[in-house]
Amino acid sequence: MEIIEKAPAKLNLSLDTPFRHPDGEPEWKMVMIAVDLADYVTVKTIPQSRKITVQTNSGFLPCDKRNLAYQAALYLQSKFDINEGVAISIQKNIPVAAGMGGGSADAAAVLRALNRAWQLGLSKAELAQIGLQIDSDVPFCIYSEPALVTGRGEVITPLDTLPPMWIVIAKPKDSVSTPSILRQIVEENIDHQDVDAVVSALKTKDYLALARHAGNALEGLTSQKHPEISRIKEKCLKFGADFAQMSGTGPTVFGVSQKHSRAQHIYNSLRGFCNEVYLVRPIQLS
Repeated sequence: MEIIEKAPAKLNLSLDTPFRHPDGEPEWKMVMIAVDLADYVTVKTIPQSRKITVQTNSGFLPCDKRNLAYQAALYLQSKFDINEGVAISIQKNIPVAAGMGGGSADAAAVLRALNRAWQLGLSKAELAQIGLQIDSDVPFCIYSEPALVTGRGEVITPLDTLPPMWIVIAKPKDSVSTPSILRQIVEENIDHQDVDAVVSALKTKDYLALARHAGNALEGLTSQKHPEISRIKEKCLKFGADFAQMSGTGPTVFGVSQKHSRAQHIYNSLRGFCNEVYLVRPIQLS
């Protein structure tokens, strides 16, 4: 059986980490959305084989056990003792090491596809619990809809549809190591965010309140080593974004506008400073 899954990128409208668990893992409190910049993952099951292969159009991705899509297939195959192999092909459009959850989106796509192909009957919540074993962004990527994300990343509370908005995404040349940023977090020193205010703004579709309260507690930390983040954010605001911030652990920055014409102006202006610039809208996987 062959299944093609869309694997949308994610952005953090609000990101906070209130405390660290005893095992060192951060507790998360975030509002996340999916956008229509996506990888496409083809998953083919291979009878009479247990071999897992990954191929991709990107030279930057490992295709072995380090690849999260590979890990997702291996986890399900082992957990349910499936005697079939899996061939995974990833058409990569999401920038790598960008704070946009590309690898997690691919892993989530593999979990969704194999859940169907192997008729496992797992709910989204059950797939999210499995996804957490692979990476903390995989549970959200299973859902790929506006959501409050808490716990270690596995507690997904879907939110209503968003107020209309256009988003300009700019990825600097720098790549950021998420584990290295997470190791540097000192909860007392970061700029904690009012995530509840963002949730409330989305529930009431209050765009102005969203623009006031959106933010990322890790932005200051990553910006110290990657000043390009602050420069791109300033340009987003100068060119007309209603608000702008870093996504995830960075270095990707996005600016938001209610007007398509203004978003187009921001997009055109940023292309002079950044090679990777995208104009997108939020989406929701059905």
